[in-house]
Amino acid sequence: MNQEAKKTIVNSWNEWDPLKHIIIGRADGTMVQAPETALQRDWPEDGFPLGKYGPYPQEMVDNANEQLDNFAKILESRGIRVDRPTPIDFSQMVQTPDWKQETMFGCAPVRDILLTVGNEILEATMSYRSRWFEFLCYRPLFERYFKEDPNFRFEAAPKPRLSEHTYKKDWWKEWNSLSEEKQYERAEKGDWVISEQELLFDAADVVRYGRDLFVQKSMVTNDAGIDWLGRHFPDHRIHKVGRRELLPWHMDTTLIPLRPGLGIINPTRPPLDKVELDFFEKNDWEILEAPKSLLEKKYPLDFCSWWLSMNTLVLDPKTICVEASET
Repeated sequence: MNQEAKKTIVNSWNEWDPLKHIIIGRADGTMVQAPETALQRDWPEDGFPLGKYGPYPQEMVDNANEQLDNFAKILESRGIRVDRPTPIDFSQMVQTPDWKQETMFGCAPVRDILLTVGNEILEATMSYRSRWFEFLCYRPLFERYFKEDPNFRFEAAPKPRLSEHTYKKDWWKEWNSLSEEKQYERAEKGDWVISEQELLFDAADVVRYGRDLFVQKSMVTNDAGIDWLGRHFPDHRIHKVGRRELLPWHMDTTLIPLRPGLGIINPTRPPLDKVELDFFEKNDWEILEAPKSLLEKKYPLDFCSWWLSMNTLVLDPKTICVEASET
């Protein structure tokens, strides 16, 4: 690749246009996070009961990196430029004037923190203290993009304080005491652990359809965050969506566009209102129910949905990357 070809152009409006440039995460140093108000990790069968924290087993990290590295090579073989973040020491304690957190998390899931809209890359607020400093892993890339692309806009949403006022006191204790029926009642009201004290959102709660952005209210994205996105992108139409779902995290296992006019939806998470599906019907989109995953068991220290099979990567309107085990 010649030097001219290496120069960066940031320009992406949707999830299906031909992919030319991507950031693939790294698993180095990934942690089972220390306890914090917003998050509970409880894997006693895997050696991490509630309250225990520490690094993921090195064998798991090595296997994850092997897969990520191989994926990067596959994309590069198709002429797609692949950049990687710079991991930091995620095992270190971090703090602000409001709190201390014994560990961070990692930098494998890039989609969680970064949202590209046109020529802008936006850093999401993030809602976990363990992920407050995760943006540092990507700053070297953005410094390079800023020098190479004169039209590149590098933006960061207002950094939240994540004080105790950001979260609802004893939310997890109350939630775990409820029957499933009562949990669904609470879920339909959008009553999650984060309050409306300050604006919060993860980038993975946003799905891009050109000038239309669908944003999900969830365990990590609140109404204030959705409102801020609407003000930040005034030339876009913001569609707030909700699902009948327990503990919703991110849109990438819920509604996925594959190409113009075609998408897949999670059949176990019906929309709370008709606005979302009416939009697609009016614009002649066909929305198909996604098939169930072929995965037969959960893996150790796995906090992902059984529907992770929907979390795909579209390379162009005719090509999509899925797990080999799902084909």
